[in-house]
Amino acid sequence: MPDYYLNHMRLACALGSDEDAVAERLFCGDVSAMQRGSRWLGPDHSRFGVIASELPQVPAALAEYDCRNNRLAQLVASGLEGPLGDLKARFGSDRIGVVMGTSTSGIASGEQRLGEQGEIGSGKNYRYRYQQQMAALAEYVARYLALQGPRITVSTACSSSANAFASARRLLAGNVCDAVVVGGVDTLCGMTVTGFNGLGALSAGHTRPFSAARDGINLGEAGAMFIMSREPGPVRLCGVAASSDAHHMSAPDPEGRGAEAAMRGALADAGLNVADIGYLNLHGTGTPQNDVMEALAVSRVLGEHTPCSSTKPMTGHTLGAAGALEAAFCWLALTRGQLPPHCNDDDYDAQLPPLQLVRAAIPGVDTGTGAAPRYVMSNSFAFGGSNCSLILGS
Repeated sequence: MPDYYLNHMRLACALGSDEDAVAERLFCGDVSAMQRGSRWLGPDHSRFGVIASELPQVPAALAEYDCRNNRLAQLVASGLEGPLGDLKARFGSDRIGVVMGTSTSGIASGEQRLGEQGEIGSGKNYRYRYQQQMAALAEYVARYLALQGPRITVSTACSSSANAFASARRLLAGNVCDAVVVGGVDTLCGMTVTGFNGLGALSAGHTRPFSAARDGINLGEAGAMFIMSREPGPVRLCGVAASSDAHHMSAPDPEGRGAEAAMRGALADAGLNVADIGYLNLHGTGTPQNDVMEALAVSRVLGEHTPCSSTKPMTGHTLGAAGALEAAFCWLALTRGQLPPHCNDDDYDAQLPPLQLVRAAIPGVDTGTGAAPRYVMSNSFAFGGSNCSLILGS
């Protein structure tokens, strides 16, 4: 199989929107960005990974797309304009595609239209097609970046932007495109926050993945985008595999069989062995059922010696953007020679299969002096049993 590379990366999350600043906070396990409470549930319930910086204004020519999700997309996409200029000059804008993942799109604008007072106007300029329709995200990114290739939005709940990498690779493999902007964006809205609360899935405080005292997730918002091409770059997309176990609309398969299938599929796609994986970014939501099934799947596939961590205590679960965001964290691990630490209360659930959680220096793994793992895996699992695993390599 030809090689496919991730040539450039940009991201924004609760940790920040500057790559260096995000990396510094990520690798020291900084959870201080998680804000207590929300306007939907009150000031004391759970914690949320909110992007605190002001988001850019949508250009006047694209005013119909104005919503928080597209503004966040613009913040991230603007960092790719420079390298895309060179690619457009060489290949033509019609040979560069856009594949985005999201699960909320501009739902917050629809909520405003129904009477909720939000931070972007009163909802009087609401346009479903341009703001809330799932396809609007990829359309907006393509129009903002003046790209005329295929534009695809993937929406498979929390595996959306991980699955986007498979679609982007297909466009390159089929010679439909010479480059693809791939990633995901999701922003917080009332439906998501109150919906997860209604399911009893939110942690009362700070999420604690794989802890004996875990009680649910924290939610967050984020965007991450990459330029993918066949031209050599700093990080390679080595493998990607998806599975759909369709166990339940919201509960995972308790044995983790779909998760296991995705992980094994990614290894096979990459042509790698278990021993090749130097780090695993866990889906690690902190819910009782998800952590059980993932620990079982990881134990069966990778065993108990692969360094792993959940980064969600630092950013919240960013839903449709989680796959791309955590791929960006894997990018940083590969290029900077550090591993993100696992942040919880150190009370690992003894009922789970043992995992090698990254706490500090691990024998044989240098997490701070530039000796990066060669291959890393990232897991994304979603409602309805939609699972995806990515493998990136240096």
